[in-house]
Amino acid sequence: MRKHLKGSAWVLALGLIIGLIGLGALVSNAALQIKQYERTVTVKGLAEQELPADIIIWPIQFTLASNDLAKLYEQAEQSTQKIRAFLLLNGLKEDEISVAPPSIHDKSAQNYGNNNTQYRYTATQTVTVYSPQIDLTRGLMPRMSELGKQGIVITGDDYQARTEYIFNRLNEIKPEMIERATQNARAVALKFADDSNSELGKIKRASQGSFSISARDKNNPHIKKIRVVSTIEYYLSD
Repeated sequence: MRKHLKGSAWVLALGLIIGLIGLGALVSNAALQIKQYERTVTVKGLAEQELPADIIIWPIQFTLASNDLAKLYEQAEQSTQKIRAFLLLNGLKEDEISVAPPSIHDKSAQNYGNNNTQYRYTATQTVTVYSPQIDLTRGLMPRMSELGKQGIVITGDDYQARTEYIFNRLNEIKPEMIERATQNARAVALKFADDSNSELGKIKRASQGSFSISARDKNNPHIKKIRVVSTIEYYLSD
Protein backbone atom coordinates (compact mmCIF):
# COMPACT_ATOMS: atom_id res chain seq x y z
CA MET A 1 0.00 0.00 0.00
CA ARG A 2 2.80 2.43 0.92
CA LYS A 3 4.63 1.62 -2.33
CA HIS A 4 1.40 2.26 -4.27
CA LEU A 5 0.94 5.72 -2.67
CA LYS A 6 4.58 6.58 -3.30
CA GLY A 7 4.22 5.63 -6.97
CA SER A 8 1.06 7.74 -7.31
CA ALA A 9 2.85 10.74 -5.80
CA TRP A 10 5.63 10.44 -8.36
CA VAL A 11 3.12 10.23 -11.18
CA LEU A 12 1.31 13.30 -9.87
CA ALA A 13 4.54 15.24 -9.47
CA LEU A 14 5.66 14.28 -12.96
CA GLY A 15 2.31 15.39 -14.36
CA LEU A 16 2.60 18.73 -12.61
CA ILE A 17 6.09 19.25 -13.95
CA ILE A 18 5.01 18.44 -17.51
CA GLY A 19 1.98 20.71 -17.13
CA LEU A 20 4.09 23.58 -15.88
CA ILE A 21 6.56 23.12 -18.71
CA GLY A 22 3.70 23.14 -21.21
CA LEU A 23 2.11 26.19 -19.63
CA GLY A 24 5.46 27.98 -19.68
CA ALA A 25 5.84 27.21 -23.36
CA LEU A 26 2.35 28.52 -24.10
CA VAL A 27 2.94 31.69 -22.10
CA SER A 28 6.29 32.22 -23.78
CA ASN A 29 4.77 31.71 -27.22
CA ALA A 30 1.90 34.09 -26.37
CA ALA A 31 4.37 36.68 -25.14
CA LEU A 32 6.34 36.39 -28.36
CA GLN A 33 3.16 36.83 -30.38
CA ILE A 34 2.11 39.87 -28.33
CA LYS A 35 5.57 41.36 -28.66
CA GLN A 36 5.48 40.76 -32.39
CA TYR A 37 2.02 42.29 -32.63
CA GLU A 38 3.17 45.35 -30.70
CA ARG A 39 5.72 46.32 -33.33
CA THR A 40 4.73 49.80 -34.46
CA VAL A 41 5.90 52.74 -36.51
CA THR A 42 5.01 56.37 -35.82
CA VAL A 43 4.84 58.76 -38.76
CA LYS A 44 3.76 62.34 -39.41
CA GLY A 45 1.56 63.44 -42.28
CA LEU A 46 1.58 67.01 -43.57
CA ALA A 47 -1.11 68.93 -45.43
CA GLU A 48 -0.91 72.59 -46.36
CA GLN A 49 -2.42 75.01 -48.82
CA GLU A 50 -2.49 78.71 -49.62
CA LEU A 51 -5.73 80.67 -49.68
CA PRO A 52 -6.67 84.36 -49.72
CA ALA A 53 -7.77 86.00 -46.47
CA ASP A 54 -11.45 86.80 -45.91
CA ILE A 55 -11.26 90.09 -44.00
CA ILE A 56 -8.93 93.07 -43.98
CA ILE A 57 -8.59 95.35 -40.95
CA TRP A 58 -6.96 98.60 -42.00
CA PRO A 59 -6.48 101.28 -39.34
CA ILE A 60 -5.92 104.71 -40.90
CA GLN A 61 -4.29 106.84 -38.22
CA PHE A 62 -3.56 110.54 -38.40
CA THR A 63 -2.27 113.20 -36.01
CA LEU A 64 -3.08 116.84 -35.33
CA ALA A 65 -1.62 119.56 -33.11
CA SER A 66 -3.02 122.84 -31.76
CA ASN A 67 -3.01 125.17 -28.79
CA ASP A 68 -6.79 125.42 -28.91
CA LEU A 69 -8.46 122.25 -27.65
CA ALA A 70 -11.88 123.01 -29.15
CA LYS A 71 -10.28 123.77 -32.50
CA LEU A 72 -8.31 120.53 -32.29
CA TYR A 73 -11.51 118.50 -31.92
CA GLU A 74 -13.02 120.38 -34.84
CA GLN A 75 -10.00 119.66 -37.03
CA ALA A 76 -10.10 115.99 -36.06
CA GLU A 77 -13.75 115.78 -37.10
CA GLN A 78 -13.07 117.51 -40.41
CA SER A 79 -10.17 115.19 -41.24
CA THR A 80 -12.25 112.17 -40.28
CA GLN A 81 -15.01 113.23 -42.66
CA LYS A 82 -12.48 113.68 -45.48
CA ILE A 83 -11.14 110.18 -44.95
CA ARG A 84 -14.65 108.71 -44.77
CA ALA A 85 -15.63 110.50 -48.00
CA PHE A 86 -12.49 109.21 -49.74
CA LEU A 87 -13.24 105.63 -48.73
CA LEU A 88 -16.93 105.76 -49.67
CA LEU A 89 -16.19 107.42 -52.99
CA ASN A 90 -13.82 104.58 -53.88
CA GLY A 91 -16.17 101.69 -53.21
CA LEU A 92 -16.16 100.90 -49.49
CA LYS A 93 -19.47 100.69 -47.64
CA GLU A 94 -20.63 102.77 -44.71
CA ASP A 95 -20.81 99.77 -42.36
CA GLU A 96 -17.21 98.86 -43.22
CA ILE A 97 -15.88 102.10 -41.71
CA SER A 98 -15.65 102.86 -38.00
CA VAL A 99 -14.19 105.80 -36.09
CA ALA A 100 -12.62 105.69 -32.62
CA PRO A 101 -12.64 108.70 -30.28
CA PRO A 102 -9.51 110.85 -30.66
CA SER A 103 -6.70 110.40 -28.17
CA ILE A 104 -5.71 113.84 -26.84
CA HIS A 105 -2.32 114.52 -25.30
CA ASP A 106 -1.74 117.65 -23.20
CA LYS A 107 1.98 118.37 -23.09
CA SER A 108 1.62 120.98 -20.37
CA ALA A 109 0.36 118.28 -18.02
CA GLN A 110 3.66 116.40 -18.19
CA ASN A 111 5.87 116.53 -15.14
CA TYR A 112 9.00 115.59 -17.02
CA GLY A 113 10.93 116.50 -20.13
CA ASN A 114 11.04 119.71 -22.09
CA ASN A 115 7.58 121.22 -22.51
CA ASN A 116 8.76 124.19 -24.58
CA THR A 117 7.00 123.01 -27.73
CA GLN A 118 5.01 124.99 -30.26
CA TYR A 119 1.71 123.23 -29.60
CA ARG A 120 0.20 122.28 -26.27
CA TYR A 121 -2.25 119.68 -27.54
CA THR A 122 -1.80 116.78 -29.94
CA ALA A 123 -4.50 114.40 -31.13
CA THR A 124 -4.30 110.93 -32.63
CA GLN A 125 -7.38 109.77 -34.51
CA THR A 126 -8.02 106.36 -36.08
CA VAL A 127 -10.49 105.49 -38.84
CA THR A 128 -10.69 101.71 -39.26
CA VAL A 129 -11.74 99.76 -42.33
CA TYR A 130 -13.10 96.27 -41.60
CA SER A 131 -14.05 94.79 -44.93
CA PRO A 132 -14.17 91.62 -47.03
CA GLN A 133 -13.24 93.76 -50.06
CA ILE A 134 -9.56 93.01 -49.70
CA ASP A 135 -8.37 93.75 -53.24
CA LEU A 136 -10.29 97.02 -53.36
CA THR A 137 -8.95 98.12 -49.97
CA ARG A 138 -5.38 97.19 -50.82
CA GLY A 139 -5.69 99.28 -53.96
CA LEU A 140 -6.53 102.32 -51.84
CA MET A 141 -3.49 102.06 -49.59
CA PRO A 142 -0.96 103.53 -52.07
CA ARG A 143 -3.35 106.45 -52.61
CA MET A 144 -3.02 107.84 -49.10
CA SER A 145 -0.98 110.70 -50.59
CA GLU A 146 -4.28 112.08 -51.91
CA LEU A 147 -5.34 112.66 -48.30
CA GLY A 148 -1.92 114.07 -47.49
CA LYS A 149 -2.51 116.75 -50.13
CA GLN A 150 -5.62 117.72 -48.16
CA GLY A 151 -3.49 118.41 -45.08
CA ILE A 152 -4.06 115.10 -43.29
CA VAL A 153 -0.89 113.75 -41.66
CA ILE A 154 -1.20 109.96 -41.95
CA THR A 155 1.03 107.99 -39.57
CA GLY A 156 2.15 104.50 -40.49
CA ASP A 157 4.80 103.59 -37.96
CA ASP A 158 2.49 102.88 -35.01
CA TYR A 159 2.35 99.18 -34.05
CA GLN A 160 -1.37 99.49 -33.29
CA ALA A 161 -2.00 100.83 -36.80
CA ARG A 162 -0.81 97.68 -38.56
CA THR A 163 -3.03 96.22 -41.26
CA GLU A 164 -4.35 92.74 -40.40
CA TYR A 165 -5.74 89.96 -42.56
CA ILE A 166 -8.11 87.36 -41.15
CA PHE A 167 -8.93 83.90 -42.50
CA ASN A 168 -12.35 82.66 -41.33
CA ARG A 169 -12.96 79.56 -43.46
CA LEU A 170 -10.93 77.04 -41.46
CA ASN A 171 -13.92 74.84 -40.59
CA GLU A 172 -14.74 74.51 -44.29
CA ILE A 173 -11.34 73.12 -45.24
CA LYS A 174 -10.56 71.10 -42.09
CA PRO A 175 -12.02 67.72 -43.21
CA GLU A 176 -10.26 67.73 -46.56
CA MET A 177 -6.91 68.78 -45.06
CA ILE A 178 -7.09 66.15 -42.30
CA GLU A 179 -7.81 63.52 -44.97
CA ARG A 180 -4.78 64.64 -46.98
CA ALA A 181 -2.55 64.64 -43.90
CA THR A 182 -3.71 61.10 -43.05
CA GLN A 183 -3.04 59.90 -46.59
CA ASN A 184 0.40 61.45 -46.48
CA ALA A 185 1.17 59.75 -43.18
CA ARG A 186 0.03 56.37 -44.53
CA ALA A 187 2.23 56.75 -47.61
CA VAL A 188 5.24 57.36 -45.36
CA ALA A 189 4.32 54.38 -43.17
CA LEU A 190 3.92 52.09 -46.19
CA LYS A 191 7.36 53.09 -47.45
CA PHE A 192 8.85 52.34 -44.04
CA ALA A 193 7.09 48.96 -43.88
CA ASP A 194 8.27 48.06 -47.38
CA ASP A 195 11.88 49.01 -46.59
CA SER A 196 11.80 46.89 -43.42
CA ASN A 197 10.13 43.88 -45.11
CA SER A 198 7.05 44.31 -42.94
CA GLU A 199 3.33 44.57 -43.47
CA LEU A 200 1.50 47.71 -42.40
CA GLY A 201 -1.33 47.03 -40.00
CA LYS A 202 -4.12 49.05 -38.45
CA ILE A 203 -3.78 52.37 -36.68
CA LYS A 204 -2.86 52.04 -33.02
CA ARG A 205 -3.33 55.70 -32.18
CA ALA A 206 -3.61 59.00 -34.02
CA SER A 207 -3.28 62.66 -33.18
CA GLN A 208 -4.69 65.29 -35.51
CA GLY A 209 -2.38 68.06 -34.39
CA SER A 210 -3.24 71.76 -34.48
CA PHE A 211 -3.85 73.95 -37.49
CA SER A 212 -1.61 76.96 -38.06
CA ILE A 213 -2.46 79.99 -40.18
CA SER A 214 0.29 82.39 -41.19
CA ALA A 215 1.12 84.88 -43.91
CA ARG A 216 2.70 83.31 -46.97
CA ASP A 217 5.52 85.86 -46.71
CA LYS A 218 6.06 89.39 -45.47
CA ASN A 219 5.19 90.87 -48.87
CA ASN A 220 1.91 88.98 -49.21
CA PRO A 221 0.21 88.96 -45.79
CA HIS A 222 -3.21 88.73 -47.49
CA ILE A 223 -2.30 85.23 -48.74
CA LYS A 224 -2.56 82.74 -45.89
CA LYS A 225 -0.69 79.46 -45.55
CA ILE A 226 -2.81 76.90 -43.69
CA ARG A 227 -0.93 73.90 -42.30
CA VAL A 228 -1.71 70.81 -40.24
CA VAL A 229 0.48 67.89 -39.15
CA SER A 230 -1.12 64.59 -38.10
CA THR A 231 0.82 62.04 -36.05
CA ILE A 232 -0.24 58.40 -36.56
CA GLU A 233 1.11 55.17 -35.07
CA TYR A 234 0.60 51.98 -37.12
CA TYR A 235 1.06 48.33 -36.20
CA LEU A 236 3.67 46.35 -38.13
CA SER A 237 3.78 42.62 -38.82
CA ASP A 238 6.13 40.28 -40.68
